[in-house]
Amino acid sequence: MSERTSYAPGTPCWVDLATPDIEAAERFYGELFGWEIPELPNSAEMGGYRRAKLGGRDVAGAMPLMQEGQPPAWSTYISVDDADAIGCAVQENGGTMIAEPMTVATYGRLALFTDPEGAFFGIWEPADFAGSELVNEKGAVGWNELESRDPEGAKRFYGAVFGWDAVDHDMGEMTYTEWQVNGKAVGGMADIRGRVPDEVPAHWMVYFGSVDTDEAVAKIEELGGQVMFGPVDIPAGRFAMVTDDQGAAFAVMQPSEQTLEQAREQGRI
Repeated sequence: MSERTSYAPGTPCWVDLATPDIEAAERFYGELFGWEIPELPNSAEMGGYRRAKLGGRDVAGAMPLMQEGQPPAWSTYISVDDADAIGCAVQENGGTMIAEPMTVATYGRLALFTDPEGAFFGIWEPADFAGSELVNEKGAVGWNELESRDPEGAKRFYGAVFGWDAVDHDMGEMTYTEWQVNGKAVGGMADIRGRVPDEVPAHWMVYFGSVDTDEAVAKIEELGGQVMFGPVDIPAGRFAMVTDDQGAAFAVMQPSEQTLEQAREQGRI
């Protein structure tokens, strides 16, 4: 099993769901992934925030929508060793601060931003809480991917802020970028120009592990979710982009043997 107790700085470490109905989310993701999303003793003082558990391990967060008109969405958080310094770097390189670094109980420090294209993301400086305790398993996060219409600009921004190296892969119809830290893959970037409707903004997509992508897609539709794209086969595996029953977008993927072997070599599973 891919258990985690820490993350190297620059590595996505947590995801959470903003949803209009947490109880409905627990039913949907419980049926799909086997999650439990219990109310925590301090949920009320944390604005209703909860942590989804898989086999007793924290795998994601869930919270109510914070303001009128806010769309349901999954968000990605990147582990850092100094939230204040990273916050400055984000703004110096064209990003926008949405929420300045704040202390979250004894867990750590959080800050929220958009990159120069408007893609929303967060950073997390850990204290008592490092992030997801289980990754790269069925029902746990397997990949975080930036959907961008300005890949070269994104390379400059994320390289300057997090020190990411951008390794491009020729995928035929498009070039796919793999983000690396010290030679290890930490995420990816897809060029969505001409592939995604213009009204869809740049964003971070969360991929969850699936033993059988087709089976997962059928279950998602049964539970009231929708399929936006796929399932299709790519070198990394078989994947589909979907929404839950409240409209939050995410992806499910059954990794290929090549992907699994690379993850083993890099110590990610």
